[in-house]
Amino acid sequence: MTENRYATTIPKARRMRFRFADPGAVNRYFVQGDMVFSHFVAGLSGGFPAGEESFIRSVRRVTDRVTDPVLKKRVAGFIGQEATHGQEHRRLNDRLVELGYPIEWLDPKGPGRERQIRFEQRLPELVHLAATAAAEHYTAILAQRVLTSDEIQAIPMDPEIRHLLNWHAFEEMEHKSVAFDVFVAAGGTERTRILTMLVMLALAYPLTMVGLATSLGSDPVARRQPVALARQARDLFRGPLFRGLVWDLARYARPGFHPDDIDTGALLEHWQHELFGAGGELTDRVK
Repeated sequence: MTENRYATTIPKARRMRFRFADPGAVNRYFVQGDMVFSHFVAGLSGGFPAGEESFIRSVRRVTDRVTDPVLKKRVAGFIGQEATHGQEHRRLNDRLVELGYPIEWLDPKGPGRERQIRFEQRLPELVHLAATAAAEHYTAILAQRVLTSDEIQAIPMDPEIRHLLNWHAFEEMEHKSVAFDVFVAAGGTERTRILTMLVMLALAYPLTMVGLATSLGSDPVARRQPVALARQARDLFRGPLFRGLVWDLARYARPGFHPDDIDTGALLEHWQHELFGAGGELTDRVK
C-alpha cells in the first residue's frame, strides 16, 4: 500500500459566478474560431458536472473511514470545490447547448442520472474511489499544462471561458491529492490503484476521439470543411495540451507514486495572486 502523505493545505471552496449570459460572452467557436478545439472544450465542459458529482459520491462512500482531522477538512474543501465546478460548468453548458453543441447527453437527468448512480453503487467502493483518484490525476496534469504553458495561455479565447478554465485548473491543482489520500486512508491497495488507472488510460483516447468526432459530425458548418477540420485536429493533438500527455499520465502507474510528488506549490502561489490577489482577474467573480 502507498504510504499516506497527507498534504496540509486545505482546498478553499470559493463561490463563483461567471458572466456567461452577458452579450458576446460566449461565441459559437469560442477558441480562436477553431471548430475542433471549441468542440473539444465543449465536450469537456459537458461532462464535468456529472463527473464532479460522481467524484463527490465516491469520496462520501468511505468518509466514515477517514480519521485524520486534516484530511477531513481537505475532503470538505474538495467537495465544496467540485460542487461549484459542476454548478458553473452547467451554466456554461446551457449557453453552449443554445449555440448548438450536442452535449446534453453528457449530463444525464432523471432516469439517466439514476442509472449512473445505480452503476456506481454496483462498483466496489474502493474501485469507484480509485477511478476518481485516477481522474483527478488526469485533470491535475491538464490543469498544470494549462497554467504553465505560455503557448496555451496565448491561445485567443472568449475571455469568460478562459476565466472559467483557469479557475477550474487552479482548484484542480489545489485538491489534486485529496481523493488519492482518501483512497489510501480507506484501505485501497497499490494493485487496485494502478490497474484502475491502466484501464482508464486504455479507454481515454478512443472515448475522446469518438466523442469529438460525434460532436463535430453534428455540426453542419464543420461537415462542410473537412480540410480545415483535419488541420485543426492535427494542431490540437500535436499541440502543447496533448504533447507528451500519455507519459505524464502514466507516471501515476508507478509503484509508490503520490500526486504531490509533482511539486506545483510555486505555480499555485503564482496563480493565487493572478486570480485572487489584489486586483486579481477573478476577484469580481467571487460571490
